[in-house]
Amino acid sequence: MTFYVTDHATHFYVLGGPDFIVGPDAPPAERNVLGVIGKVGLETGKQVIACRARNHEILRQLGGRSIHPAAGVPGGWSRPVTPELRAEIETAARQNIEFARFSLKAFEDLVLANSGYRDLILSDVYLHRTYSMGTVDAANRLNFYDGKIRVVDPDGQEFLKYPCREYTQHIAERVEPWTYLKFPYLKKVGWKGFVDGKESGVYMATPLSRLNVSDQLATRGANEEFEKFYATFGSKR
Repeated sequence: MTFYVTDHATHFYVLGGPDFIVGPDAPPAERNVLGVIGKVGLETGKQVIACRARNHEILRQLGGRSIHPAAGVPGGWSRPVTPELRAEIETAARQNIEFARFSLKAFEDLVLANSGYRDLILSDVYLHRTYSMGTVDAANRLNFYDGKIRVVDPDGQEFLKYPCREYTQHIAERVEPWTYLKFPYLKKVGWKGFVDGKESGVYMATPLSRLNVSDQLATRGANEEFEKFYATFGSKR
């Protein structure tokens, strides 16, 4: 979860966000984290840096290093979580929640409140109708740790749900001659090429797909934003 926080904060403020926060019409040299800071203020920039710093430090303490942790061993981790480290993690987690709320408000004020951005996001340009895959608990709530794999179709209807050990019963891999990459697809649909819709066996397993396969989120605050997300961008239900 620490990695998710720092990774998604990086995407929002450094990689993807500048195009919206600074603006697509801004010079390319300004569409970066410095441009974002110029738009939202120096204090926000400091919060972004602090968010990355505290989470990378936790990763370092847990995994030996912040990038590509090396402390994993069969059955667990080679570094125990001491009471002091647990307290530090809890403090960081609470700071992360507040930073997430701040970031959601920034997105609402700077992006959704802009009719041009909103119309662009809601247009067909960003629409891709495909199957979604993610892990859910027994109540079909988003889960990052355990549960079953759930697949829903482009209309949000459940297509598959299975335990991880049955992966090969439902997923196959396609090999194309022009790349070393393998392309997983749903066996029950079959490989139809790189097309979207119900007739395509292609699926996505992404942050968005994790939301699409979930009926709700596990905490009240997160679920409120979940419902707001689909009320804004359109629900699959």
